Amino acid sequence: MASDVAIPSLFAGGVAITATVLVERLGGSVGGIISTVPTTIVPAAIGIWWRRTQPDDFINAMAFVPIGTLMNAAYLVLWRVVPARVGRHVQGRSHMLAATLTVALGAWLAVAAAVMLLQRSVHPTPMHALAVGGVACVAGLVLGVLANRAPHPAPRGRHPVRVSVLALRGVAAAFAIGFALVLARMGLPVASGLASVFPVIFTTVMVATWIAQGPSVPTGAVGPMILGSTSVGTFAMLAVAIFPVLPIALAAPLCWLMAVLMINVPAFIFLERRRRRAALHAS
Repeated sequence: MASDVAIPSLFAGGVAITATVLVERLGGSVGGIISTVPTTIVPAAIGIWWRRTQPDDFINAMAFVPIGTLMNAAYLVLWRVVPARVGRHVQGRSHMLAATLTVALGAWLAVAAAVMLLQRSVHPTPMHALAVGGVACVAGLVLGVLANRAPHPAPRGRHPVRVSVLALRGVAAAFAIGFALVLARMGLPVASGLASVFPVIFTTVMVATWIAQGPSVPTGAVGPMILGSTSVGTFAMLAVAIFPVLPIALAAPLCWLMAVLMINVPAFIFLERRRRRAALHAS
């Protein structure tokens, strides 16, 4: 049915708009954490669960979600590193944005292609895939902590954002999640798992806030978003265990709540304590 693709896609579009507004209005630190609670992965996981053609399809798709979120963490790191490295050679904010987007997105696509090729050549069992997913979750969490070792300026946005820009963010996210569900329908669980975490929301957040507010707002959100996004992979791993044993109407909210309590809430507390220590030392 078209509705099992359209409804999750529209939901993802709304999430993309909300996430970028949170970063702009609350600042990169608080907004970055709140905007990375599991959102688009929820309808994507439900859609993949409903459309699975083999018992292991759901496991394989969810096991590759933490790998995708780890790739997204590296993608976000590039948004902080590339401007610092090429800033001397690129003139103008728009040119800097284009260079950063090209390098970061190109690197993500290259790694995604390599992961797909490796999966096809190795053919890991579901248990091996889950083990790799677990390692990716831990690696993403470590990277998130390292990305927040030192406080990074994370100001709030000061300029209003046009409705057309907000709409564009929603359309981009809706397309990505819809594409992931179509891949699941085609019997491509690994591809759908990676597509479900394609960094469309991160990209819309970084690009839209960069254009509207300048580079300091999105780059300030990089560290918190890396740390908070680990909850997406955590949700996927929990879904593998919980979806088969509970009705989906109970399983999905339970996985969401557990992921938020395990990752986003401690991450927020960690960042707030770090911010207060930095403010105390500065005074």
